Amino acid sequence: MDLQSGSASSSVGGLVTPPARSGTLASLPTGTVATVRVPATSANLGPGFDAFGLALDLCDEVRAEVRDGAGLFVRVEGQGAGVVPTDERHLVVRVLREELAAAGFAAPGLDVLCRNVIPHGRGLGSSASAIVAGLAVARGLLRAAGVLAETDEQSRARVLLEASRREGHPDNAAPAVHGGFTIAWTTGDDPTHPDAVRSVRLTVHPDVRAVVCVPAEELATSRARALLPATVPHGDAALTAGRAGLLVHALTADPSLLLDATEERLHQAQRAPAMPRSADLLRALRSEGLAAVVSGAGPSVLTLTDAAGVERVRAVAAAHGAWDVHARPVHATGVEWSGPQS
Repeated sequence: MDLQSGSASSSVGGLVTPPARSGTLASLPTGTVATVRVPATSANLGPGFDAFGLALDLCDEVRAEVRDGAGLFVRVEGQGAGVVPTDERHLVVRVLREELAAAGFAAPGLDVLCRNVIPHGRGLGSSASAIVAGLAVARGLLRAAGVLAETDEQSRARVLLEASRREGHPDNAAPAVHGGFTIAWTTGDDPTHPDAVRSVRLTVHPDVRAVVCVPAEELATSRARALLPATVPHGDAALTAGRAGLLVHALTADPSLLLDATEERLHQAQRAPAMPRSADLLRALRSEGLAAVVSGAGPSVLTLTDAAGVERVRAVAAAHGAWDVHARPVHATGVEWSGPQS
């Protein structure tokens, strides 16, 4: 088990040449390049509401290069192409520029290429992955330019803290940053404090396979969250807490317990009216003894199973309408940098 932290106080590196603090930003050198890959994530996993997350081997890639002069050129391939903005409103670009500015730097001329495979609005952490990508590629540019002395792990600490602050909770950010199965939590009342976000990463049992059934329809997280009640019965909270503890053991040591371990009473039934097809598929899969849960806020459905269970999931999904079924291994490492780094 690896204990991770969002702390920037002791683990994050420092600027090699701090820019002058005169109110202006120093420009990064032309030709500076950084590339990052960030996995899709599934949050909650049933009983681990707003705390548990799993990284899936379905990765977006972002490449950023500082170019001569001024101006922004954004190209999007795959998911979101022709739909998401390709100007300064693009989420990756906004976060990238904010992170550079926080370090005292800017990239007036910037080329950004986004190769997207994570479905948008389907409960697979696409917004968290975009935020992590923006932060990570900014750290990569600073390192490639030789103005930031920082290891990958030090960069991850900063990225987790800032991504969680922007998302409002760390359940998707933690697996996107660290990979594997993560349990994340916040401490204190100040989300900007260096120790505000903590997480642990656990190794998933090698027999576990993740199968995601993705519908054509989208569901905004805000709409799904609005359906949750302000309070829940004590018995429901107690059952869900017990199952969350069991899920840690099932995912890491005894997958035969996954069906019982993924039971919960806090959010899936409450959100069912917003995604009736997902609720129907969820019931069908669980009635077949498969450990299915709503992925994040939905509407995708995640099933945790073994190799033999993958085709069973496909068969049930095929009998319940049109679903895009992805059988993916767990992504073990989280965000990855490539290209020249200092």
